[in-house]
Amino acid sequence: MKDLTNEDVLGPLELKLGRLLFAGVTTSAVCLVAGLVLTLAGVAPAAANSILTAGLIVLMITPIARVVASLVVYVRLRDWFFVGTTILVFVVLLMAWLLKTNS
Repeated sequence: MKDLTNEDVLGPLELKLGRLLFAGVTTSAVCLVAGLVLTLAGVAPAAANSILTAGLIVLMITPIARVVASLVVYVRLRDWFFVGTTILVFVVLLMAWLLKTNS
């Protein structure tokens, strides 16, 4: 089995992460616009609220998904410094999100 090098993984990783972030932000924007239109039209307020909430949740989860994807790649590369750093970033993001939702 061939050993992975940074060049073999990081180039395609950046493209995949870019697509992931674009998909998350686009999905969030579509949900937010749809919820806003429904709210302003006064049609189905409960559905509009649910769609707006879904858009915000997708927007909040997008950076966490990027960190998780990076973590997987750094583990595959056996780059333990970046594995530790990425875990630390993940814990900080998760704690900030959990503390905000509990308050």
